[in-house]
Amino acid sequence: MNQSIPVESSPPPEWDRIPADEWAVYRSVLRRAAERGIRFAFGGAFATAEYTGELRNTKDFDIYIRPVDRPALIQVMGEAGLTDYFDRLAYDRSWIYRASQGDIIVDAIWAMANHRAEVDEGWLTLGPEVSILGEPLRAIPIEELIWSKLYVLQHERCDWTDIFNLLDARLEVIDWDRLLCRLAEDAPLLIGALTVFNWLAPDRAAALPSSVRDRLGLKELTPGTRELSRARANLLDSRPWFIRHTR
Repeated sequence: MNQSIPVESSPPPEWDRIPADEWAVYRSVLRRAAERGIRFAFGGAFATAEYTGELRNTKDFDIYIRPVDRPALIQVMGEAGLTDYFDRLAYDRSWIYRASQGDIIVDAIWAMANHRAEVDEGWLTLGPEVSILGEPLRAIPIEELIWSKLYVLQHERCDWTDIFNLLDARLEVIDWDRLLCRLAEDAPLLIGALTVFNWLAPDRAAALPSSVRDRLGLKELTPGTRELSRARANLLDSRPWFIRHTR
């Protein structure tokens, strides 16, 4: 399914809010990587913004690459003036290389943090082509974005709130067969997230294909309203992390 189908509820991100000095660091790495012939796609907060329309500037840029391209991209980062972040804060180098210039971070990612999967061709070729401040780039597919975020359910951090916003914005264009194929035996994680989303936003969850509901054993819910979604989100957190709070 084509992830680049426009969704009216998801306006384009306000890329011009990215500070010029920050974007200059990202652009330097991205252009050098492209010139070197390194194939990549961007993820993280920037990919989430592309799909939801809500830009959350975390002062870092995630570049997804094949494992074989790890040495070349690390070299590119060094040529762009970035240095290994490990000396400032130790991290697991088995799946990510973090480099920084001041407080601005660029991450090279070639595998999931839990090593459930490595980046393959699908990550780099099936997402939408976009332009960020005049730079032609490709985002990782929404299926891979959701897939990776489902595993971030930690004591200090949980990415399921991003998943709920992604579902809210792009439910109709998700390739459910491919996502479930990616998840394989871990499909119960998706069932859990969709069950919460069913309760949180029943008006949007009604758009979930009946074939997916049947396959995952999700019951039909009485359609709700946008106001109900706001009220239920407030039961979880009074802060407006659910985008429809602000629209």
